[in-house]
Amino acid sequence: MRIATTLLATAALAATPLAAQEAQNAATTTTAEATGGIGPGARPVGAQWSRSPVVAPNGMAATAHPLATQVALDILKAGGSAVDAAIAANAALGLMEPTGNGIGGDLFAIVYDPKTDKLYGINGSGRSPSGQTLDQLKEKLGPGATSIPPVGPLPITIPGTVDAWFDLHEKFGKLSMADNLAPTIRYAREGHPVAPVIAMYLQRSLAAYEDRLERYDFEFENARATYFLNGAPEAGDIFRNPDLANTLERIAKNGRDEFYEGETAQVIVDYLREQGSAFTLEDFASHDSEWVDVACVTYKAGYELCELPPNGQGFAALQMVNILKNVDLSQWERGSPQVLHYITEAKRLAFEDVARFYADPDFYKAPEGLLTDQYGAERFALIDPAKATPAFTPGAPKAPKLEGEGDTTYLTVADKDGMMVSLIQSNYRGMGGGLVADGLGFMFQDRGELFSLDPTHPNAYAPSKRPFHTIIPAFVKKDGKPWMSFGLMGGGMQPQGHVQILVNLVDYGMNLQEAGDAARLMHDGGRAPTDAIKGSAADTYEIDSLGVLMVEPGTPAATIEALRDMGHNVEIETTGIPFGGYQAIVRDPATGAYTGATEMRKDGQAAGY
Repeated sequence: MRIATTLLATAALAATPLAAQEAQNAATTTTAEATGGIGPGARPVGAQWSRSPVVAPNGMAATAHPLATQVALDILKAGGSAVDAAIAANAALGLMEPTGNGIGGDLFAIVYDPKTDKLYGINGSGRSPSGQTLDQLKEKLGPGATSIPPVGPLPITIPGTVDAWFDLHEKFGKLSMADNLAPTIRYAREGHPVAPVIAMYLQRSLAAYEDRLERYDFEFENARATYFLNGAPEAGDIFRNPDLANTLERIAKNGRDEFYEGETAQVIVDYLREQGSAFTLEDFASHDSEWVDVACVTYKAGYELCELPPNGQGFAALQMVNILKNVDLSQWERGSPQVLHYITEAKRLAFEDVARFYADPDFYKAPEGLLTDQYGAERFALIDPAKATPAFTPGAPKAPKLEGEGDTTYLTVADKDGMMVSLIQSNYRGMGGGLVADGLGFMFQDRGELFSLDPTHPNAYAPSKRPFHTIIPAFVKKDGKPWMSFGLMGGGMQPQGHVQILVNLVDYGMNLQEAGDAARLMHDGGRAPTDAIKGSAADTYEIDSLGVLMVEPGTPAATIEALRDMGHNVEIETTGIPFGGYQAIVRDPATGAYTGATEMRKDGQAAGY
């Protein structure tokens, strides 16, 4: 197993001028140039481009905002379980990071329960209106529409987060939900300072909504009054949301039914119907999260990656693992063209199946053979080790003989009893669809944009159906025991990121923080779950089979040139935005102590006690 200091040939690159990289040719600047001629200092241990992971004996939290991490730790110290702390942190992030999540969105989680020694998965995603057919939706969209818009009432599905909170709490909570929501209610009333990366995303979100207002007809004044009253908040500005405080207070007092059957539900439905939605109060009252089985596949050396089944894309990461375990990546340096090539081609192969087979299992059952070693080997055999394949197609997995621009938040919490929670939550594109109901203080998700309008597609829009989902929590077992709770936010980046983190840890011996700080790749393109697959409608979809391979500036220039020679369309992306946001906690099986890591591309913090 290679030591982390040999990573990428970038151990030095991230700490020195980028003169050797094409980023210089693209008019980017080095760290030193951008900071008045001085670069980073040196570290006494570990990779020079990273920092130390956090270690603690009793509990750990890693979230995308330092205040949310502190909220989680306060709940743990007050006797709450990891689930209590995760709910509290998630509520805080809905206030403090509204660009990534909120109670207008959906939630997925994996919980390791030490009492039963079992992983539990929950699918907290919402459905489309029960009384609206595909033909009725198309009529609202107008002639020639090939997709659902990203804003307004039509992409909204029922927000599943609150229901999932209460299901998780009923099974694993120790404190009251009022205790769990109290910190966020206080911050919503008293205010909190906006973090730097979140401020940047708020500015981007406002610009995007202003642009869409010129192309779509949707109500935005409520959202403007809630989030952008004086324009986009800047870093350090104190942000308050008293409407959200009131909403959370009603939920804390009246429980789950307040959001789905009570006063809040009535306000939601009345507002959405005014905007042209087909939702009814009965749709909200009948919503329910689903406990699902967690699926795991073995990578190598006793490590198993565990994910949730469709309608999410977690199985894509498992398919990538089953493809990549057919080659020993550690024979090459981490930043070599061979490693990046194999990861990219494995992603392209897996995502062909994502687009063809992943949908609400109540409407379409994915082929049983997707996760078999045999199918992984068959797909691996399609990879040309010397060049990028111009186009892949979905596979034809046999049943075993026995067998978008997503904006999201991911968090993980672990408690003194050994419970570990991997939780991801999102409004999908940007902050959501731009709609905020009168006086409620949160934006509705636009997850329904991911329905296909092709009636023959497994992911076709239908009444009371869950759309394809991008958000996926993850877990890793080591030698059959719970080991790591982790995730990586960011649309189609998520399965790719899960696999790259695993490869960094297992094949290259990085520590938990280095595994997230290392330069990533993100392939974009290929078939999508919204594409038509049959008939004349498919002619309107132009599929960019080869796509674009985005890499960060820490990728060696020689590797970039080699990948281009192999046929990849490589672009250097210097903002860090497309590459997601990572949090992780590892439990030492011998001592029970925790190690935590957070994402250097976000505002987050890992902390323990």
